[in-house]
Amino acid sequence: MSQPLRAKMGAIVLLIASLFGLAIALYAYFTPLTGVTGTLGVLVASAACFALAVMALLLMVATGRGATIVLRLLILIGLAGTFFAGFLLHQWWVDAAMVVGLIGLIIDMARPSSHARPTHA
Repeated sequence: MSQPLRAKMGAIVLLIASLFGLAIALYAYFTPLTGVTGTLGVLVASAACFALAVMALLLMVATGRGATIVLRLLILIGLAGTFFAGFLLHQWWVDAAMVVGLIGLIIDMARPSSHARPTHA
């Protein structure tokens, strides 16, 4: 696997999880007999998944240390809020997607930063 792709693996996992959550939330919104068909709550969860996908794309191209910290914090808040919304809406697949998104965020945070200070041995 190439080095640039490996560096962005966490953001890619987050992007895929967000798009999966968006698809599930939209399915629940439009499909009859899901229990939340046409409700505002699942529409807000869909918008939050879309916002998470956009932030994952921004995280892939962010270069500054401050920008990545702010994006990661906003993504963490978005994941927690969307997980809670999915929990209240009984949309367990949306919750599963947010857990996978959290794993992607953790992978992204664990990657070595290009702004890290070199250590002298």
